[in-house]
Amino acid sequence: MTSLDHGKFRRVTTYFHTLLALVVFLLFFTGYAVMFNDELWWMVEFMGGNTGVLALHRVAGFALIALTVFWVTLMLVGPGRRKNFRAVLPTRGDVEAFVQDVKFVLGSADERHPNARQFAGYEADEVPLLSYVGKGVVAIFTVELVLLMVSGLLIWSKTGLAEVFQSRATVMAFVTFHGLLGVIMLMGVMFHIFEHGFHPAFYPVELKAFIAKEDMPEHHDDDDEDHDGTGIEELTLRPSWRLASNLAGGAVVVGIVSVLLASIFDEGYPVPRDLAIGGGPTNLLLTVGVNVGMLVLLLGLVLSTYGNVLRSRYEAQRRREDEDVAAADGGEPVDD
Repeated sequence: MTSLDHGKFRRVTTYFHTLLALVVFLLFFTGYAVMFNDELWWMVEFMGGNTGVLALHRVAGFALIALTVFWVTLMLVGPGRRKNFRAVLPTRGDVEAFVQDVKFVLGSADERHPNARQFAGYEADEVPLLSYVGKGVVAIFTVELVLLMVSGLLIWSKTGLAEVFQSRATVMAFVTFHGLLGVIMLMGVMFHIFEHGFHPAFYPVELKAFIAKEDMPEHHDDDDEDHDGTGIEELTLRPSWRLASNLAGGAVVVGIVSVLLASIFDEGYPVPRDLAIGGGPTNLLLTVGVNVGMLVLLLGLVLSTYGNVLRSRYEAQRRREDEDVAAADGGEPVDD
């Protein structure tokens, strides 16, 4: 198996990935519409005003909890899932890869560690399907989601929380923490969109995240012979990639910087008011920047939708091919 021709997820995981992306995007759109209601006033109005946007945010929160419970249950009781769970745990090789990567950046190592190589033309047995960077992304995303769900439930009723802790400051601390987690997670999601949508090997969308690996025509079983290389040498770069990646990269940077600044300037949320250093909704550049950040999220939603459209087309094409083969053999088509 090579690092480019293998499938990424099983079918249930592709569906879960899509549903999780939709829920997270909805949480971002509604959460930031509340957080930056001056800069994103049009988004608040589009979602039914303050009452409507809060209702949607809570519905999406419950959907996230339901998806998380489903996935944890599947990982614990699903066939072969515990092996996948162990695969994302850090190993000694991952630590060595991190140390060697630091040395490589500083110029004291000649090459990157095998556990850090991806999409660089190496042999299949030299390139792990999940590098230490990928494991770190999974771990960070998991911790952030858990903390967001817990803090979100706690601040559902601010008056009730204040009665429990007998302190308004404690309630605001939970609100601040929830907002800061959202800002941190936004940065990760923006980078994720850019990495998997505008990597030259994937642009404009990484199909492996949408097509189940058992449906991949290049999928190899574990007992197959190894295949040399990763297949990257056979890829051709789309003419529009350079312009599209520069525009998307610029939008990601502008969006992240603007959201970080707006989180300080705007009404003390998520950063407490006494740390505010100026600015506000009257700052035109800041307003444009925050909206650019939302545009990046919208781009991620569009790419996710496009990936599912391509999956549907691919599956329809495979069904037609199976029907043609069955018709030529004089038999009935066999469902996968």
